[in-house]
Amino acid sequence: MGCTTSKTTPITLSDDDIEYLTRNTSYSDQEIRDWYKGFQSDCPDGRLTKKKFLEIYSMFCPDGSPTQFCDHIYRTFDSDGDGYIDFKEFLLAVGITTGSNPREKLKWAFRMYDINRDGLIDVDEMSKIIKSLYQMLGSDSVAFNEQDKKVQFIFDTMDYNRDGKVSLEEFIDVCNQDDQLAKLLCVGTAAT
Repeated sequence: MGCTTSKTTPITLSDDDIEYLTRNTSYSDQEIRDWYKGFQSDCPDGRLTKKKFLEIYSMFCPDGSPTQFCDHIYRTFDSDGDGYIDFKEFLLAVGITTGSNPREKLKWAFRMYDINRDGLIDVDEMSKIIKSLYQMLGSDSVAFNEQDKKVQFIFDTMDYNRDGKVSLEEFIDVCNQDDQLAKLLCVGTAAT
């Protein structure tokens, strides 16, 4: 299941892995093999560490500090929660965030905001993600003292049943109605 690693055997991509990824992404057999070569080059042990992820992601954010935001993206890529990203997790997440299915992109973004993985977003979770997003974008994005107001406004807009939580359906419904809000909430995830 997935890329196999050990100290004595090289990492391989099995036929089952390729079949699984072909079924669950829009990538062809050859594209998967090409992605795998790049992944293997960067991560010869088959594990993308948080440090390497941050190193790669930082190249795209020269004006800000992406560390906290990367932690959230990394957590979302690491779907099984084992502390590293294997090739299958990596390609599945890349396939969703760069794909053409808007609902799947929004579901992926929702999982990033749902820090405690309870299926709901509270205002504290939203605040952590949005503030880390502003930190990544740099100081000119929104003044620090305005961030709490912005978070509360976004949260109130999404929590249309006023239960203090944002469900997946609320998140998707509001993002589908407000492209600007969707772009803001999905910045940095390639989900826009």
